[in-house]
Amino acid sequence: MKWKESDFNSGIETVRAVLIYGPDAGQVDEFCDSAISKLGIEKDNLFALDSDELREKQDALFAESCTPSMFGGRKMVMISNAGDASARAIEELISHPSLCATVVVAAGDLRAGGGLRSMFESGENLAALACYTDDARTLTPLIRDTLSAAGIGRIHPDAMAYMTAHLGGDRGITRGFLTKLSLYVDDKKTVDLEDVEKCLPDSAAADMDDFLYSLTAGHVGQTMTALDRLLYDNAEPNMLVRMLDGHFKKLMTAVVDGQLPRLFWKVAEKFNNAVKMWPESEITAVLVRLNELEKQLRTTGMPGEVLLRDFALKLSVRAARLAIKRRN
Repeated sequence: MKWKESDFNSGIETVRAVLIYGPDAGQVDEFCDSAISKLGIEKDNLFALDSDELREKQDALFAESCTPSMFGGRKMVMISNAGDASARAIEELISHPSLCATVVVAAGDLRAGGGLRSMFESGENLAALACYTDDARTLTPLIRDTLSAAGIGRIHPDAMAYMTAHLGGDRGITRGFLTKLSLYVDDKKTVDLEDVEKCLPDSAAADMDDFLYSLTAGHVGQTMTALDRLLYDNAEPNMLVRMLDGHFKKLMTAVVDGQLPRLFWKVAEKFNNAVKMWPESEITAVLVRLNELEKQLRTTGMPGEVLLRDFALKLSVRAARLAIKRRN
């Protein structure tokens, strides 16, 4: 069955196994940790392994999964980095009649109709929970709830706008930032833009803005310089691809619906120009290519920086041509 977060919270104790997957690796990790907590799994009752070890450690896996705990309590098997190639081995495990452990399978982005998703979405006593990257709609309540729980009573609108523009690629990064921010403003219980800028370094945020908004506006030099700075500061290519995906989805919404998002003033002009340049068909093609690029980064073994630089250069040049076409 397909689950939402509310289904996970109320139903994790009722299933034999759950697949937690999606492009937001931080959110996947968060739900895996939550499963351990909700089921009260003790350290000695947790057996964790990578999907690449399924065959090599098959005997140990089935021994741990199909025998009661020597220490009492519920047992759990955690399989990480799973993919469709692991579907058969995982099916053998979760269908075993003697299974007495809850099986949690963690994966990245999986294609609809693939073996792993199909098995968990349609199987009896199985569930699949998708973890997509946060956008402004999901980020706003996440930020408010997290800071409220820390005793923060007020968030200025410009501070909220800045956070929703610069967070969302990874739930773990978002929560880490909010923890840092809540400690920083603990004395006054109010968050303003200056607080956010100090906790989320402005140089990194500015480089990310330059990369995303310069690319779609067709500013080739600014795009590649910003990318150089981001990679120099150890930004992960996977994370940058997810940020690009979110940026183009934001652009698609503006082009199709005609409603511009609330933007930080430094990037508003570039984004408004991009809305006038990019047709829906071109954005759709980019989103398809981004999905392919993310798979390449995970599966080909080619250096991520090389793939990303090549993609960013070609795409920013394409945007520059769209800008010239619009002017003419």
